[in-house]
Amino acid sequence: MDLTTLAIQLLSGAAGGNIVGQALRNLSLGFLGNTIAGVVGGGLGGQILQHLLGIAAANPGALDIGSLATQVAGGGVGGGVLMIVVALLRKLFTR
Repeated sequence: MDLTTLAIQLLSGAAGGNIVGQALRNLSLGFLGNTIAGVVGGGLGGQILQHLLGIAAANPGALDIGSLATQVAGGGVGGGVLMIVVALLRKLFTR
């Protein structure tokens, strides 16, 4: 893993968290909460997806279209999923 890969995953995670927050307003954590959850989820989701698909071992640091798409998808989906999980846990524990 290099810093470029991690930065792409973190940025796409932040975007994914905010997009999901806008789409599911009842689960939104606010801009800052969506961003933080998205960044953490993007980093984790991107790394998990890379290792599951074996991209990190096959092509470390590559910036071809396939690896970029994987990084953006993993980061965005991971950020959105973690934002939803945090929002649901918040609702569960604030009742």
